[in-house]
Amino acid sequence: MLHRLPVVIKTPIIVVMMALNLAVAGSLITLMGILKLVPIPPLQRLWTAFSHVCYHLFIAGNKAIIQLTSKPSWTVNFSHPVQQHSWNLVLSNHRSWLDIVVLMQVLTAQLPPPKFFLKHELIWVPFVGIASWALDMPFIRRYSHSFLKKNPHLKGKDIESTRRSCAKFKTTPTTIVNFVEGTRLTSAKRKRQRSPYQHLLKPKAGGIAFTLAAMGDQFENIIDVTLNYPGIDDDAPAFKQVLTGQLKAVQVDVQVTSVEPELIGDYFEDKAFRVAFQQRLNERWQAKDQRLSEWQ
Repeated sequence: MLHRLPVVIKTPIIVVMMALNLAVAGSLITLMGILKLVPIPPLQRLWTAFSHVCYHLFIAGNKAIIQLTSKPSWTVNFSHPVQQHSWNLVLSNHRSWLDIVVLMQVLTAQLPPPKFFLKHELIWVPFVGIASWALDMPFIRRYSHSFLKKNPHLKGKDIESTRRSCAKFKTTPTTIVNFVEGTRLTSAKRKRQRSPYQHLLKPKAGGIAFTLAAMGDQFENIIDVTLNYPGIDDDAPAFKQVLTGQLKAVQVDVQVTSVEPELIGDYFEDKAFRVAFQQRLNERWQAKDQRLSEWQ
């Protein structure tokens, strides 16, 4: 079996297999995206459906590669079953690029294929960018406070791009994934933030609050996902463990809750709502941090 091979032999095999999987699926999905530009609704629906078939095959290909070359143990717990045809907002911690691969596999088994909020710059990445666009992944621009201070005319543009992205999902059951911390965890980032959590960065509430305000009447569930890779510390690149065939275990805890009316409001103008929303999110993050501590 491939997982028994020495790392020096496994690594190039894994890299080639994952690159081929990405290239083939990305090319097919990109082609479907180009065909979708033809304004004939029945054909657009057909190309979209075929794009998602390719997306499922890409996810299955990654899962097969990981199992063949690393053979990790998987521990996945859902607190409640979820309907396949439903609208869901996923809140997840962010450890590694591996998180995306893991979430694709875990969520697709029970939910509509996940859509990730992506940085606008990623649209130029070969295969990934255009294919993500073809799958209606939401690309957003994030402007820092210092950048907006120098460019005040761009204030609100990032929110407007999020609004346009959310509008695409109002007619089709969707799973939207938000990495709430905004960036991957490292011990240096955690110290720089003075994070109150042992295993997490501080959660950022604005993007989630806006998404709920834009689509809260359609979301049926909030899916709170906690990811962990035992034996890999905060500064070790977990995806490297995949590429070298050394991934030992994956732990995923999924807490399913309904969308409460108290979670929907004007985060940017209503100070009382903003404080209460951030407090609720902090409580979620405290519980998540506790779960991670129990896994250590």
